[in-house]
Amino acid sequence: MLNRTSSVPLHIQLANLLREQALRKELRPDERLPSERELCQRYGISRITVRQALQTLAQEGLVYTSVGKGTYISDPTMTEELRPLSSFTQDLERRGMHASSQVLEASLLPADEKLATSLKIPKGSEVVRLHRVRLADGQPIALQLTYLPHHLCLNLLRFDFTNQSLYAVLRTEYRLTLARSTTVIEACLANADEARLLKLALPAALLVSLQTTYLDSGMVIEVTRTAFNSERYKFHMHA
Repeated sequence: MLNRTSSVPLHIQLANLLREQALRKELRPDERLPSERELCQRYGISRITVRQALQTLAQEGLVYTSVGKGTYISDPTMTEELRPLSSFTQDLERRGMHASSQVLEASLLPADEKLATSLKIPKGSEVVRLHRVRLADGQPIALQLTYLPHHLCLNLLRFDFTNQSLYAVLRTEYRLTLARSTTVIEACLANADEARLLKLALPAALLVSLQTTYLDSGMVIEVTRTAFNSERYKFHMHA
């Protein structure tokens, strides 16, 4: 139920409640949500509050509206090619925020079979692993785990990625042309470590981006998993 004494606005509480139900599969993909009137009666709130909550979920891609029929739960996974290709740093700067990182790990390791397949390199090849908390104006907004083929960016670990953009280093220091990326976006619930690093109270919803980036030669330069705090970061996709 909704907590009327909480400092969290009622429409955010309702959005969080419906989101958690969807992530727990209590609401299934393509299942119709209760009508606005039913939600108003069930939770004792105004229609404006309900509409604000549904708009929040629609912006996250978790629900969609069919004119004359109602609002439905989206398939939790969607695949898009995002253009133009830009870095996390550039994206935050466009939003008027300062981007920085807390580097949790920067290391080299041999590629296992799964990673070798994703990066299109032989199994056992040396790979750069970069694990970071991404910050916007000093506040944690995402957890990012990146793998790169070391032979394409030798000695990459000499750079300090606390304030440097990985894409900028690849372009300026290694003269690599990052041409395109494919991205899968899905919703999930944060685990305890993710919640701790992102300073979230459980249960908390995340938007997870699984990205593969290609050079102009067609070679894979990175595979990255980014788990975003869904309350602070939105995706905007353009067809």
